[in-house]
Amino acid sequence: MNQKLFSKDFTLVVIGQIISLFGNATIRFALPLYLLNLTGSSALYGTVTACAFVPAILLSPIGGIVADRVNKRNIMVALDFFTAAVILGFTLLMGGGNLVLLLTVTLMLLYGIAGAYQPSVQASIPALVGQERFMEANSVINAVSSLASLVGPVLGGMLYSAYGLEPVLWVCMVCFVLSAVMEIFIRIPFQRQGSEGGILRTVRADFARSVHFIRKEKPVIGKALLAVCGINLFLSAMIVVALPYLVTEVLDLETAQANRLYGFAQGALAAGGLAGGIGAGLFAKKLAVRRVGNLIIACAVSVFPMGAALLLSSSAMATYMVLTLCCFAVMVFSTMFSVQMMSFIQKETPQNLIGKVIAVILTVSMCAQPLGNAMYGILFEVCEGTEYIPVFLSGAVSLAIALGAGKVFRRL
Repeated sequence: MNQKLFSKDFTLVVIGQIISLFGNATIRFALPLYLLNLTGSSALYGTVTACAFVPAILLSPIGGIVADRVNKRNIMVALDFFTAAVILGFTLLMGGGNLVLLLTVTLMLLYGIAGAYQPSVQASIPALVGQERFMEANSVINAVSSLASLVGPVLGGMLYSAYGLEPVLWVCMVCFVLSAVMEIFIRIPFQRQGSEGGILRTVRADFARSVHFIRKEKPVIGKALLAVCGINLFLSAMIVVALPYLVTEVLDLETAQANRLYGFAQGALAAGGLAGGIGAGLFAKKLAVRRVGNLIIACAVSVFPMGAALLLSSSAMATYMVLTLCCFAVMVFSTMFSVQMMSFIQKETPQNLIGKVIAVILTVSMCAQPLGNAMYGILFEVCEGTEYIPVFLSGAVSLAIALGAGKVFRRL
């Protein structure tokens, strides 16, 4: 086991993640925004983004099973090349046919790839760094993700508002190809596992084994997972739908300016993630996992100023600033929570189960997201002119869930 954090292979993983996640953040920013600009419908936007999550939910457990049975390096390389091919296909086809359908299928493919990709990255950490470095390694990966998400939407928003969608697509394609080439040179220790027979039988056995571990051997993980599902349903989904809809369709802003400001707001979300990731790394030895419930409570409380600004402020820019600052705060606290929980799971899970367990956790936690996206898409359209109502609802329910979850986490 390599005791040094920034070994050659972990450094290559980090650099590959920077390039790949920059492309991912940019394309997942540009395509939904393009759809919203075309239609102006929050309901359609929420429905399409909800559909996009479905493949991620279905493919994440498969990605975890594959991550434990196939060299993780090969998975990352193949999926980055495939992502570049998907974007190329969309670029060539966007000139004709049903554009909404094409956007939906493309986003479903991109989210599905991400769902299969992420377990390989998370499962590679225990193979590349020592256990005492798990918190630091996770904070680095989260910080990289947040940095890419910070730069991607900001530059993507500027490029999109100035030149349109096509240049953004070509930049993203180059990113994924470069990342795949970089990852070819990574060496991740790999030990082949025995199979249970056929493919379907092996998948069922692996999935059952990981679920049994979460439910019976480490039930506190399962209870914490239920709380995360509730937060994803009522808080995360609200932000995913509300931020682009409020900035580009509700606030009294000119279209090009709104698109740029939305890019900056997405950048603020990523900056919050970056700050949270760095904070988790700096205070790794001082952060007690039993206190992580306080971080979710802070996330829920940060929602209420957003509703107050929509209700009371008559200035579009003032409302925009409050929305952006609150989203920044939510991301700081949620990222610190994610780093702590992921490090706890990696320490408590056997090496031969780590990919599968992480995949099950990601899958179950994502299940609430499509439902929440669709729900808030409809709510914001129904509450046209009183958009503060869904925001206050989100804060109130999330706070109730967070208070209940705090009791669970205090037992860790």
